[in-house]
Amino acid sequence: MHMNSGPSPQGLPEDVPRPPSPTASSTTSSTTSPTVELLALLRDFDARAVRTSVAVVRQVTRSDLPRPTPCSAWTLAELLAHMTVQHRGFAAAARGDGQDPAHWRAGPPAQDPVAAYAAAADDVIAAFAGTDAPDRLFALPEFTASQRFPATRAIGFHFIDYVVHGWDVARTLGLPYAPDPALLRAALPIAEAVPTGDDHRLAPGSAFRPGLPAGEGAGLLDRILTTLGRSPSWSPTAPC
Repeated sequence: MHMNSGPSPQGLPEDVPRPPSPTASSTTSSTTSPTVELLALLRDFDARAVRTSVAVVRQVTRSDLPRPTPCSAWTLAELLAHMTVQHRGFAAAARGDGQDPAHWRAGPPAQDPVAAYAAAADDVIAAFAGTDAPDRLFALPEFTASQRFPATRAIGFHFIDYVVHGWDVARTLGLPYAPDPALLRAALPIAEAVPTGDDHRLAPGSAFRPGLPAGEGAGLLDRILTTLGRSPSWSPTAPC
């Protein structure tokens, strides 16, 4: 995924819960900067999105693995392998070792892809929980080898990916998918920050496609999906 700007405190909607702001009488040692608050929010939202995806993935059976997905180039088995290795890559990046391309390469198919996914999800949540500096730089060679990203941007990338990939798996299985509205309100401005030009959206390996019309009265999830080129009406029997 390519992003032109990371989330900012002003980029999250006003009704998304935030930690309380320091009062005028707060001492310097107890004051929390907006970027530290943002990092805490993003870690929380990301963990919730990842755990939601784990709950969906736990419904996958071996017979489901050949199914087509909204990621048109991938079967469900291939999508799960991608989701798993991305967790591992982001976890390595959070620990300062993201530049090693081995962390981003999927190995042989897992004997139990559901268990492998759950373990990778636990790993990335733990790695992000240990990230306490908003300006810690993440190496993300899957995105670009020429730039490192501050923690807030990198975790924002991961967050929006797994809001959408959770839907990808749920839709593939024909299951409902209803993340918490506060999580979706936080995800929408990040989705809207993804560049819209065809040079980004049609590039090989791009996670997202050119945007689609959302339709009048579209809900938060549908707006996120269409912004990133997913059709909310996609189904395995009637792909769009």
